[in-house]
Amino acid sequence: MSTSIEPGLYCEEEYLVEEHHIASHVGSGEVQVLSTPSMIAFMERTALRCVEPRLPEGYTTVGTMVNIKHLNPAPRGARVRVSAKLISVDGRRLLFEVKAYWNNMLLGEGTHERFIVNREKFIEKVKSMITQK
Repeated sequence: MSTSIEPGLYCEEEYLVEEHHIASHVGSGEVQVLSTPSMIAFMERTALRCVEPRLPEGYTTVGTMVNIKHLNPAPRGARVRVSAKLISVDGRRLLFEVKAYWNNMLLGEGTHERFIVNREKFIEKVKSMITQK
């Protein structure tokens, strides 16, 4: 499998904080601010979208690790800018530096690991795990 995925690859996306992203809605808190799970989902999605166009047909990536600090709140209605920078490629393992901002305030930062997988083989593996139960 050959890809054009190399360290230094950088992507940014913007997300609108909606009701279903709020801590009180997802059960991770009682306040009306962006939840940590939702911020992490934004980070994962940005990393995925960064490499997805560069993958061979039939391949995708799966998240395997997050190490994130949630530093500041953002209210419902905020437009959150998320960046993902690929800092390491080791075979199928991809390591990203991820950050989230509201205006110029850093909301969260950390690292996120993804692995390149053959989509069909991965789905078959999961199906076989289900039938083995």
